[in-house]
Amino acid sequence: MRHDPAGASIIIMLRSLKLHGMAHAADDLVTQGVPAFEAATPMLSQLLKAEMAEREVRSIVYHTKVARFPSLMPILEEK
Repeated sequence: MRHDPAGASIIIMLRSLKLHGMAHAADDLVTQGVPAFEAATPMLSQLLKAEMAEREVRSIVYHTKVARFPSLMPILEEK
């Protein structure tokens, strides 16, 4: 078993996104040292960062709508 910090960061991001099954599969791939997974690690990292950012934006939009700020209502209704 090799220590792969990039693979470990992928697993941490998957767990933080509550994608536990995918985290377990990625952990197996890191443990096995699959070359295809190692080659895909930079792309997976970028995709997971984008997913985390999108979830954060959706959360902010949701909480803003729920808060019902009167000054922001016209802005939110434009979408």
